[in-house]
Amino acid sequence: MARVVVDVMLKPEILDPQGQAVQRALPRLGFDGIADVRQGKRFELELEGPVDDAALARIREAAETFLANTVIEDFTVRIEEEAK
Repeated sequence: MARVVVDVMLKPEILDPQGQAVQRALPRLGFDGIADVRQGKRFELELEGPVDDAALARIREAAETFLANTVIEDFTVRIEEEAK
């Protein structure tokens, strides 16, 4: 089985209130020196067959139409290598 990962993040120009809340909390918890935090989503898709161009195209289509709101979010699709 192959795994494909879709990472979804708010576009840079979109306000990220959850990321800002985390950024404000970190110094209070002793984690200094972190300038910015952006929160996103990660989807791991296990494929039954090989990861070929057609499979990646279908996953990109799913990401664009269902996994991400492309008005306010960007996404990346990548093949995750198996741990050895």
